[in-house]
Amino acid sequence: MNFELNENQAMIAQMIRDFGAKEITPFRKEWDDNQHFPLEVFKKLGELGLMGVLVPTEYGGSGFGYFEYVTAILELSKLDPSVGLSMAAHNSLCSGHIMMFGNEEQKSKYLPKLATCEFLGAWGLTEPNTGSDAGNMRTVAVKDGDYYVINGAKNFITHGVSGDVAVVIARTGEVGDSHGMTAFVVERGTPGFKGGRKEDKLGMRASETAEMIFEDCRVHKDQILGEVGNGFIQSMKILDGGRISIAALSLGIAEGALEASIQYSKERQQFNQPISKFQGISFKLADMATQVEAAKLLTFKAADLKNRGEKVTLAGAKAKLYASEVCVSVSNEAVQIFGGYGFTKDYPVEKFYRDSKLCTIGEGTSEIQKLVISREILK
Repeated sequence: MNFELNENQAMIAQMIRDFGAKEITPFRKEWDDNQHFPLEVFKKLGELGLMGVLVPTEYGGSGFGYFEYVTAILELSKLDPSVGLSMAAHNSLCSGHIMMFGNEEQKSKYLPKLATCEFLGAWGLTEPNTGSDAGNMRTVAVKDGDYYVINGAKNFITHGVSGDVAVVIARTGEVGDSHGMTAFVVERGTPGFKGGRKEDKLGMRASETAEMIFEDCRVHKDQILGEVGNGFIQSMKILDGGRISIAALSLGIAEGALEASIQYSKERQQFNQPISKFQGISFKLADMATQVEAAKLLTFKAADLKNRGEKVTLAGAKAKLYASEVCVSVSNEAVQIFGGYGFTKDYPVEKFYRDSKLCTIGEGTSEIQKLVISREILK
């Protein structure tokens, strides 16, 4: 296995570092403090091809694979995890669902606009009373001639207010029936579809998280993705790939926290020497570096399987579980290494610390990952 960056990965990494120095780093504290969603940044990322990394070139995308995609999320997340999160949700959830299950007409209609971020994408599965228990969703779609009338609400949705187009899973059958849910593409401006309350969050504050509300929202049958009743099954496949996205996001946070800690430990003087000279600090850094490297191997293994079209349920869950827990652990240790300064907003590690926790929750909690892994290995 070759773990060196390929030419495209190296190009993307440098492009993001150059872009981030001008467009992200100077503003990330302001965005975080004000919980501002920097839509203009994502429009610029669309111009760079980063909002359609995986979209084939015939639909206006960059046509890259998962190695390039993981690298892009990782590098953005080292700058600001909120930006990495929104970029990942747009690419792997909304665009990914249309790309994997849409018909030719749907792909041609939506993917070019999503790839350039003319349209910002959202994806709606989670509801107020159904987090991990998605099969018991209460949002319903009732057939009425050539239309379906959707009623209900989704919450914790990335771009729930600002998204221009959303893939929404609604129940078309019995509660709890895994074949009783259907995926719809719903455009902003459709009567009865609106954004709701925006969440006031611990971390990832520059990534918009909000409700999506449906009140007698009429959606034509042409907006169904795949077959009626397959929405939940589709979603589980989408989440297999989405977990690689969260593993990459986690990896970016962990690498960012580690790099900041190494630099600070060399600069911070105590007892007339850099604190990196003390075994208590150097051993922390050794553990952090080893954990980050292990997370990277799991993440790129999953990306490699995805590139080859193989099943990634087990590999994706392992990568997501381990990388997300590592990013929390490494961010925690980074704050400890920075000491009192780590508890202030003068340094980036407190933000990495706050942002890290979402990675163990979003797109399947750590407990759900263990459930997926155990089921797979016990088959």
